[in-house]
Amino acid sequence: MNLYKSLLLFKKALLILVLLFSHSIYASFVLIPMDDVTQTNHLKAYGITYWSLNNGNKAKWLLNYKGGSFLLEDNEATRNECKIRGVYFEVISNTEAANILQDISSPSKNMEAVLLEKAPKIAVYSPKNKMPWDDAVTMVLTYAEIPFDVVYDEEVLEEKLLLYEWLHLHHEDFTGQFGKFYGAYRAAPWYIEQKKSAEELATKLGYSKVSQEKLAVSLKIRDFVIGGGFMFAMCSATDSFDIALSAEGIDICESMFDGDPSEIDYQDKIDYNKTFAFKDFSLVKNPTEYEFSSIDMTRKRQNIKRTADYFELKEYSAKWDPVPTMLCQNHTTLVKGFMGQTTSFDRSAIKSNILVMGEIKLNQEARYIHGVKGKGMFTFYGGHDPEDYQHRVGDPKTELDLHPNSPGYRLILNNVLFPAAKKKKQKT
Repeated sequence: MNLYKSLLLFKKALLILVLLFSHSIYASFVLIPMDDVTQTNHLKAYGITYWSLNNGNKAKWLLNYKGGSFLLEDNEATRNECKIRGVYFEVISNTEAANILQDISSPSKNMEAVLLEKAPKIAVYSPKNKMPWDDAVTMVLTYAEIPFDVVYDEEVLEEKLLLYEWLHLHHEDFTGQFGKFYGAYRAAPWYIEQKKSAEELATKLGYSKVSQEKLAVSLKIRDFVIGGGFMFAMCSATDSFDIALSAEGIDICESMFDGDPSEIDYQDKIDYNKTFAFKDFSLVKNPTEYEFSSIDMTRKRQNIKRTADYFELKEYSAKWDPVPTMLCQNHTTLVKGFMGQTTSFDRSAIKSNILVMGEIKLNQEARYIHGVKGKGMFTFYGGHDPEDYQHRVGDPKTELDLHPNSPGYRLILNNVLFPAAKKKKQKT
């Protein structure tokens, strides 16, 4: 009888060991494919990966594998989170994961597995008062359930950017010309209130002009990037930021913006050495014209019809150039174009050390560019809203539930996630 009980206990113990061993083989990783066939919600998939990192887990970004898939540590909480958020996932074994990684490591495959270590702390530079338009980055971060803090001029000037790894610039005018809305909206109540609020804030912060206060903010953001931060900007924040830096100490604003005339021949005093991305541009002097400079291609693209407005993402070596490869991860290489105050960038105005990652060759316009500044990096993305072709003041916001697989919005989230990647020495 004792022998029988002993055998029974041994069998139970053996069964437990087998079950544990089987679990380690067959349920060790969560694979989130990012191809165009299987993934039900590309945007929320980034949120799942961020959530996993934020909970202390490690992850791998499988560059160019099924659209830039994610390999996460397997646990019940991650599976449940995927189900709740509507993200397609597969539970795979250690052996299956090892086979995928081995395939990716092959020198003949333009793929790479990048370790993601820590979720970056995110700040969105945006006015605290309600604006008459929506910000695509704020919307997609909220939709993907990626946490962020809103900061504005006071926080920037108080050195609060040191608390963050990633900064997005709202569709802001850093030149002090109030978005160049004067021509069409100077009598609109929201414009009058916006101008008044900006002037009051500048005075509160110790500046006599909004342009001077915005320059001080621009310089702090510049220092944030040089010190190792990651900066992402869209639409008018891209060129107006560089214009502000290039015009440091120069009055380029007309009297309706700052109370006195601009400097004579200010164009000749612009210093392109101070900019991040752009060179040799001409400023638009007419205060009623809704344009900052010759950088923007909005009025130079009459030959691009809406039905044919797509830009192409460039392909990079995943093993040799992982950063631009990460930034271009997508389930398609063709992305729908979309307009903005700054729609795209004239190739002739882009510095030679800047990567043009997305472009329309027909028109020689760049839509998506990236560069290094000091110890940090920046990405400029032309256009206002990837799923609203020509967003206008007062238009309703985009409902991302209708666009869960948006390639244009994926580019934004690539930028959000890539600071989490383990840094390694570049080979080029």
